[in-house]
Formats: sequence, C-alpha cells, structure tokens
Amino acid sequence: MFQPDSLSPRVRNLAAGAIQRSWEWICAVGATSPDDAHGRRFRSLGERSMLAFPPGQLFNEHWIEIGAYTLVGPHVSMSVGMWNEDLDRSAPPVIRIGDRCNIGRGGSLVGRIGITIGDDVTIAPDLYVTDHNHAYDDVEVPIARQWPHEAPVSIGSGSWIGAGVVILPGTTIGEHVTVAAGSVVRGDIPDRSVVAGVPGRVVRRWRDGAWDPPLEPRATEPPDDWPS
Repeated sequence: MFQPDSLSPRVRNLAAGAIQRSWEWICAVGATSPDDAHGRRFRSLGERSMLAFPPGQLFNEHWIEIGAYTLVGPHVSMSVGMWNEDLDRSAPPVIRIGDRCNIGRGGSLVGRIGITIGDDVTIAPDLYVTDHNHAYDDVEVPIARQWPHEAPVSIGSGSWIGAGVVILPGTTIGEHVTVAAGSVVRGDIPDRSVVAGVPGRVVRRWRDGAWDPPLEPRATEPPDDWPS
C-alpha cells in the first residue's frame, strides 16, 4: 500500500500543492449557480445565489425555491416528497428559502408539505428540519410502514439557528429568534426571543424595549492583559 511519507519532502509538497489547487478549482467550478444546468432544475434559484460543492443529496429540486444572494454550504441535503410519490409539477414549491440566507454545511431539509425560511436567516452547520415524522399509531405495524404525521414548518426572517439544531414538524419560529446549538424545537416560538434546550424552550424575550431576563453586563473594552 502506498504511504505518503515514502515521498521526499519536496515531492510531497509539490503533490500536495497540486492536489489542493485542483480541489479549490473543482469546488469553485462545481458550485451550482442560477446559470448552469443544475441550477435550472430548481423551481427558482435567485440572482447571485449558490450551492457550494460538493452538494448533499438533492431530490425533486423542482419543488425547491431559493431567493437571491443566498449561500447553501457543502453537503447540504434537500429533498421533497418520498421516493414513490407522484408530485404535481404545477403545485407550489414545498421548500422555500428567502433572500440573503446562509445555510451551513451538512444540513438537511426534508419536506413534504411546507418548509419556509424567511430572508436574512443564518444557519450554522448540521441543521435538521422536517415537516413530517414517523407515526406510531399502531403498535403491531412496523413504524417505517406507517404513514407519517405532517405539519408545516417556518423560520422567521432575521433569525439565527445554531449548530446541530433539530426543528420538528409543526414548528413556527418567529422573526429575529436565536436558537441555541443542539436544541430540539417544536411548537410556536415568539418573535425576538432566545430558545435553548431539549426540548427547546424560550429562555429570554425582548419585552417593552428590554431583554427579559436582562443580559449580563459585558466588557466594552478589552482587559488590561489583552495582547496588543
């Protein structure tokens, strides 16, 4: 078996540089834009929007709508419907992503009836959001064979979703909401609030012009021992 350390330092440096430059070129050229054939498979892909390379699994792009100036990171999977569903091509989009959004690498958006992400939403890596989930109505039937329960999901404009968040069916997240990393969210989340935990709960809200509970004071200047 070939061992990289069998190469001389000079040869390895040359080879590493060539591989890294090639990969950068592949990622730049392989990104999906509104003007290429893959971009035209979407219901719409707005001006200056891009899906980074390598993409995740994409299924039924015709029912996915992405606004302008939105960046979808690498390895983000987006799917609409199930493998055996015959979807109406004239039906409205199922997954809608607004303008100026950023979706971090490794996320998954799995839709059947409606996932809506507003404008100016920033999402950290490894999000999982779905509008349907396995049912467990009949204890005698394997869960995978039971028709799923479903309810639409929306994420309000101006929100920030931390790393590793799970958003379950029927969730409505208001505008300018922060969801802490690792939270599992379900239900209605009011505007201008902070959600954290499993299950996610509101831990702070903006009320009457101030945060409730108040924010802890923060230093406005670096400490004396801060490196200059």
